[in-house]
Amino acid sequence: MAQNVRNSTAPPPPPKHMETPYNTTPRPQFHYSTANNMSAPSLSMNRQPSPLPSNYETSKTPPGTRTNSVTNLSLTNEQLLDHSHLKPGNKASLLSYAQTINMYRENAKKTNSPDIQCDFAIFMVEAAKPITDDDTTRWEYLAEAEKLLKQLAARGHAESQYYLGNLYASGLLSKKGKNEFDKAFPLFVQATKHHHADAAYRAAKCYEDGLGCRKDSAKAVQFYKKAATLNHPGAMYRLGVADVNGELGLSKNPRDGVKWLKRSAEAATGEYPHAVHELALLHERGIPNVVFVDVQYAVSLYVQAAELDYAPSAFRLGECYEYGKLECQPDPALSIHYYTIAAQHGHREACFALTAWYLVGSPGVLPQSDEDAYLWARRAAEKELPKAEYAVGYFTEVGIGVTKNPAEAMEWYKKAAEHGDKRAIQRLQGKNVETNTKKKNGSQDDCNIM
Repeated sequence: MAQNVRNSTAPPPPPKHMETPYNTTPRPQFHYSTANNMSAPSLSMNRQPSPLPSNYETSKTPPGTRTNSVTNLSLTNEQLLDHSHLKPGNKASLLSYAQTINMYRENAKKTNSPDIQCDFAIFMVEAAKPITDDDTTRWEYLAEAEKLLKQLAARGHAESQYYLGNLYASGLLSKKGKNEFDKAFPLFVQATKHHHADAAYRAAKCYEDGLGCRKDSAKAVQFYKKAATLNHPGAMYRLGVADVNGELGLSKNPRDGVKWLKRSAEAATGEYPHAVHELALLHERGIPNVVFVDVQYAVSLYVQAAELDYAPSAFRLGECYEYGKLECQPDPALSIHYYTIAAQHGHREACFALTAWYLVGSPGVLPQSDEDAYLWARRAAEKELPKAEYAVGYFTEVGIGVTKNPAEAMEWYKKAAEHGDKRAIQRLQGKNVETNTKKKNGSQDDCNIM
């Protein structure tokens, strides 16, 4: 690292329909939060690295890997819907949960509003999700929700068609957890006929990946364009990437591709921030006669994507403010800030970057902590980052931030070697490996651990 930088399970609450059963609830909206907290991550007392979100999950896929195609975005892993609009009523909070469900069921039966009935079905699904000690009740809730959604779908209610399709695709309605795309796909197509943007996007992905149907690039493009006309940012991004790279049977057309990416960026959300990041990459390197190089604009785009909590953009900014890339002035606070955003969203390279920062600290910004350095390296190693696996092995062998354990260290060296780390291979062969921890006045070349 550059010298000048380093120195420096309860059930869901009942909805508002309990108070006003005939008042249609607004459809779910996308939300995102901006990252305004510039403070450095702090050491947790329970031997965890800087605070991570409760839904933190490890992934074998490097979050920092550039997404060249929407096909890399897993359909089955996407959040079904945002149901945060289902809030408890004042009176409902005084009732038992069973009474709340019964009252909501009666209110839903009294109305002819498909929106309210759909929300009740969604509520039942959300009620079933956290139930782990009563399998019978869980499946009763899911069966009731499925039955109601099927009825609403048969009546042409687009949101019910889409949500039911998502339930099948996620495997939530299968006792074996099987992804039932054969049932989901036709529901997405039906909802698309009612101009449901998300359903059109899902149908396009099914055609592209052969989920519940035969692969058909032409059909995929057709449905992506349908979703794009409904201003779906994910569909516009996919079309943009396809035009730029010549995918989905399309000829390369960077000019049209950039137009799609710009439209997607204008409609970007926390769920679909990818076009903003892609435009930033394009402005870093440029496309002759299409996109001019403008690194300052690229940085501004990375900031926009990072504010949407997009980990690759936040990591790129962390690098820029650490090493002074893209005309950014080195700034330890900003570097640590953006690395933290990326790390909190599972970016393994960002986790390891925080390891390096904690090894040396930054006066007035981040206290030096061998323990946190080890813990962040462990996070990255658990995501199978080879250099992190080697670092954890070394930390464990020497006793940096963790109790010495030669046997465990050798296990980490083996993992790193299996993933191609040359230093780990040498270490297992009994060769001495020059391994220096980061020094405050050292350059990036001084550190063989990192």
